[in-house]
Amino acid sequence: MATPQQTVSAPRPRQKAAAPVPRPDRRFYAQTQAFGRFGIRWFDPQIMPQEHFHGHIELNWLTAGGMDYVIDGRPLSIPAERVVMFWAGIPHQTVALDTGPRGDSRQCNVYLPLDTFLHMPNLGRLTETMMGGGVVMLQPGTLGADTLQRWYQDYRSGDAERADILKEEIALMLRRAALTGWDSLMDPWIESVGSSTRAASPLRYVVAMIRHILENLSAPLRAEDVAKVVGLHPNYALNLFTDVMRVPLHKFVVRMRLIRARSLLFEGSLSIENVAFESGFSALSQFYVQFRNAYGLTPRQMRAHYLR
Repeated sequence: MATPQQTVSAPRPRQKAAAPVPRPDRRFYAQTQAFGRFGIRWFDPQIMPQEHFHGHIELNWLTAGGMDYVIDGRPLSIPAERVVMFWAGIPHQTVALDTGPRGDSRQCNVYLPLDTFLHMPNLGRLTETMMGGGVVMLQPGTLGADTLQRWYQDYRSGDAERADILKEEIALMLRRAALTGWDSLMDPWIESVGSSTRAASPLRYVVAMIRHILENLSAPLRAEDVAKVVGLHPNYALNLFTDVMRVPLHKFVVRMRLIRARSLLFEGSLSIENVAFESGFSALSQFYVQFRNAYGLTPRQMRAHYLR
């Protein structure tokens, strides 16, 4: 296991890769603290000077050695050649490194936007574990350097179809992990908020609100109803959600509905009107405005663009 006192060689200079070509929906995935953009990085692992957090489910993979993390004040060690996965919205920091016997360890990170992850089907307990603050390590052999390099090339290609296939492959990998299981590096600690809970942490309240939103996305979602789920005053609940998620609750709801709508459009079997209502938009005009503002295309244009 790595120790904080270990001397780490300086990172080797590397040629910067060309930025991926923007997609038509790039505005929707603009980088913010609340909603991170999908991404993949290969880099020299580094000790972080301070903890940080961002709006992703993060997947880490090392070619050699290992590293020590502190996540919400809890220490854990990450080995090489295993996929380690956690909710990066919880403050985390790399505090020590082992760069392997030759000192040439490389790290690959996959950044999956939280809202995209929450819409992935059939993940069951894996979703609960992530939202509960758990840290998991997928089964040996789940991913290797060759697959991660191919994913990275797909991500950098700027080709919309390659990018969509890449994300589908990630979703299938996680679906398999949900079925076959994983090793736990840190058990979930953000417990559900129940009627008997008097001193739940802010994260517990917010997780309960997110769960309620996902389960009722196609229904009207008033702030009063969401706050009632956790037994809080609506104003306090809204402020709490914004403080933790760095985005207002209503904007989070709209974004989740837009992701559902985009998914339904790609299935191709529903009319535009039914896509809007199945996604929770009460008015078709509102759906068109929100969709075009988010993606830069109308729903019909996006369906034609990706299903041509």
